[in-house]
Amino acid sequence: MTDSMTFGARLRAHRERAGKTRPVLGGLVGRSAEWVKALENGRLLPPRLPMLLRLAEVLEISDLADLTGDQSLPVASVTRAGHPDIDNVAAAMQRATAPVGEPTPVDVLRGLVDQAWTLWHRSTIERTEVAAVLPGLLADAQRSVRRLDGVARRQALVELARVYHLTQLYLAHQPCPELVWLAADRAMLAAQEADDPCAIAVAAWYYAHVYRGSNQTDAAEQVLVDAAGRIDPAADGEQLARWGQAQLGIALGHSKAGRAGKAWRAWDAAEGAGRRLGSGYAHPWLMFGPAACATYAITIETDLCRPGEAVRRADTADFRALPSHTRRAAALIEATRAHLLNRGEVAAVHLLGRALRESVDTVRHHPYARTVALELSNRPGTVGEDARDLALAIGVPG
Repeated sequence: MTDSMTFGARLRAHRERAGKTRPVLGGLVGRSAEWVKALENGRLLPPRLPMLLRLAEVLEISDLADLTGDQSLPVASVTRAGHPDIDNVAAAMQRATAPVGEPTPVDVLRGLVDQAWTLWHRSTIERTEVAAVLPGLLADAQRSVRRLDGVARRQALVELARVYHLTQLYLAHQPCPELVWLAADRAMLAAQEADDPCAIAVAAWYYAHVYRGSNQTDAAEQVLVDAAGRIDPAADGEQLARWGQAQLGIALGHSKAGRAGKAWRAWDAAEGAGRRLGSGYAHPWLMFGPAACATYAITIETDLCRPGEAVRRADTADFRALPSHTRRAAALIEATRAHLLNRGEVAAVHLLGRALRESVDTVRHHPYARTVALELSNRPGTVGEDARDLALAIGVPG
């Protein structure tokens, strides 16, 4: 980029670097391909701050100055709200050596990890609840892996991987993306050292999240394909669930890359696994099951820029079938995306409000939820009034 480049030229350069067509970029921010073309050609003035932020998020631009050519404004300063306990969790993650002391018996450690996952799913302030136990849980798991031997050590490694997965979820959308990568990497190393195919499959699911977040969709697919190949879905329900979740991750990568056929083939495989597990099944901490497949279908349709189908999926999804406040809130945010893609602003505000009632922490720390609340707060009438109330509750700066 040069200082003399216009906003339109910068937008086009970033769009092409991201490998997105005008229809795709327009669809992802709720506008048309002609609108994008008009911006790039200078026939329209640059949009207001909320839309600039949405463009920057979609194009993975960290500083708005790279898009506008004006003064620096880190996108994360608006879209990412740091949790009050982030420093404590970050310090625990960055500890260079394992804590000294006696190991925690594996069955006790497993129970503690289960309790932490229950907090994550059952609380409406899940980040706050989990942040209180994560530093100690990381220390317990690391200490046990260091002091135990043989089978017990392998079992402790599996639990350590689960703690790192939970830490990755806590760190997501926080102003420290390097720690998200660190959590994903350490979880995979622990699972591989345990030589546990089921643990490796889950580690691949979470590693794929960070790959997709950095636009490395092929790498995301590969890590999931490799992990799924280690699992026998016919062996038992646990392996079937983890195989199905891997297929779901593959589907999400293909949809982000715009490969509709491959996305739906992988989703069909995941949905078939969910059906075999039973209509009311939900994995106790991964939450994979038929309800999860149905809500991820909303994400797939939205990423593929098919607003009509995305809204249809959103309107027929049974969000209450997800036994997790944070998963329901995340799914409702995806439904918000679908309706806004279809110009349904009233529905979008309503769904975002429902998401906030499910989990304050999920909505408050979700970049899309924050930018949408800010954007819609500028609308006239009841949409703007309700959106301003939401923005205030979320803590978005006006």
